[in-house]
Amino acid sequence: MTVASSSFLYAAARTPFGRFGGALAGVRPDDLAATALSGALARVPDLDPDRIGDVVWGCANQAGEDNRNVGRMAVLLAGLPTSVTATTVNRLCGSSLDAVIAASRTVVASGPAGSSEEANATMPQREQRP
Repeated sequence: MTVASSSFLYAAARTPFGRFGGALAGVRPDDLAATALSGALARVPDLDPDRIGDVVWGCANQAGEDNRNVGRMAVLLAGLPTSVTATTVNRLCGSSLDAVIAASRTVVASGPAGSSEEANATMPQREQRP
């Protein structure tokens, strides 16, 4: 497991605002996310995509076909290496803010988060009582 020694926000981009049934109605969320991700990366041409460790993407109101890991799909559609992991945060109107908060917590913790399946291997175990 590699732990990042330092992390940086190099560039940012956002998707446009739309209206219900408007010009963006036929655009898939992962395509829109990939466009924003590609736009942000285009602003930093010296950034080696292999150095990107993780993408945390905010996406609100996911349902039906759109109810997938939009962050991961955006990473793949933007042409980043398959080694770049991604997650999608859905907190409705607060999705993008919560994504930034979740990413910053990972940076502060200086390493990746685990899952409950890994808890027995990574967490100190309590002493067994008779």
